[in-house]
Amino acid sequence: MSRRTAALASVTALALGAAASASTGRLMDETPSAAGPTAQARSAALGRCMIGGGLGVQMSEGIPTGPGYARSTGTVRALNLMVDFSDAPGEGRALDRLGEFFPQTTDWFRTSSYGRVDYRPEAPVQDWLRMPKPFKKYGIERGAPFDPGYRELVDDIVATADPDVDFAAYDLVNILVTPNAGPSALDTVLSVTFAGNHEAPVADGVPISNASFVYSRQDDGSGSYDQTGYRVLPHENGHVFGLPDLYTQDGGGAVGHWDIMSEDWGANNDLLAWHKWKLGWLDDSQVDCASASGTTEHLLTPLARTGGTKLAFIPLTKKTGYAVEVRTRAGNDEAVCRPGVLIYRVDADVDTGHGPITVSDSTRDSGGCTRSPNVHAELSDAPYAPGETFRDRDTGVRVTVAGADLDGNYRVHITRPKD
Repeated sequence: MSRRTAALASVTALALGAAASASTGRLMDETPSAAGPTAQARSAALGRCMIGGGLGVQMSEGIPTGPGYARSTGTVRALNLMVDFSDAPGEGRALDRLGEFFPQTTDWFRTSSYGRVDYRPEAPVQDWLRMPKPFKKYGIERGAPFDPGYRELVDDIVATADPDVDFAAYDLVNILVTPNAGPSALDTVLSVTFAGNHEAPVADGVPISNASFVYSRQDDGSGSYDQTGYRVLPHENGHVFGLPDLYTQDGGGAVGHWDIMSEDWGANNDLLAWHKWKLGWLDDSQVDCASASGTTEHLLTPLARTGGTKLAFIPLTKKTGYAVEVRTRAGNDEAVCRPGVLIYRVDADVDTGHGPITVSDSTRDSGGCTRSPNVHAELSDAPYAPGETFRDRDTGVRVTVAGADLDGNYRVHITRPKD
């Protein structure tokens, strides 16, 4: 097993444990959230496409997102605390550590959300926040936030910062740990997120229930992490907005590089249209619900472009369906090497990290088209081109790419049998 493969396996194993503990379904029902209660008012015409999972599903892909997560539209105030330890003192200025992630993270969210997220990072404590115990004493060896060591660390962070921080003024918390605490991300990944955590400590009258911990940046060995290493933070913040991990035991094989919740290393990438709708970044008018039997035509505009129809969804059951969108090399999508129509299955009844989304590969076993380092190659040429058809033999659903115009818009024919 190569070091890279070992790192991916480690990332997956750790994140599965972290996601499970961070989203046990025991969310704080009384907490308002733009991703939760606001989404309840969505169009009744899209009702069949707003699939949902069963009780206890961990970070379900269902729409609307449950309550307890951070707001995902409008002004999002992010508290950033730079933390170090006596056995791992911060190297350089704490504000330099902050600069590893900003303004890139702010720009990423602005681009991905079409300006619907005004992400405002703040650092009221501009020096390293020294913890009362050495890092080794906390016994943190993997990214699992409900471990006793993590509980103790969170309590110490809150107690140390509380005299200088009004926690009630923020929507989420980023703990930027000094990178020399713990191993390199090439060896193991400690970065983790508390999301909707009902057991969180309370400070200034509010629970610290949505917090992302970032240790070493996602240094994937490609030599590009000075430009792309920040992306571990928007990935972790995706969890505080209620998004699940999409990678699986084979290191991203279900979705590849088509969503930052699948791969946050290597070249820049965006979120799937399903996630953008789930977060409130797409209007209901930008989603076509293909729930009727027969054949319907849909004109889809590239996901990176503002305006137009972005998503066609084909509900199969109350918990599953197919999503159809257009991906091109623009916006946050740096590594797209075969533009076209991306088709994937969404299962709202599958836990985070266990494959809630699966991309259909139009060129199976091709080896892919990307030359970007550390991008899942096989799925890089997954989109369907004009004249190609996706078929689901089990359900009889067909999606045919009828054509594309000079502006990059695609005409798609969706055929579904009678229910």
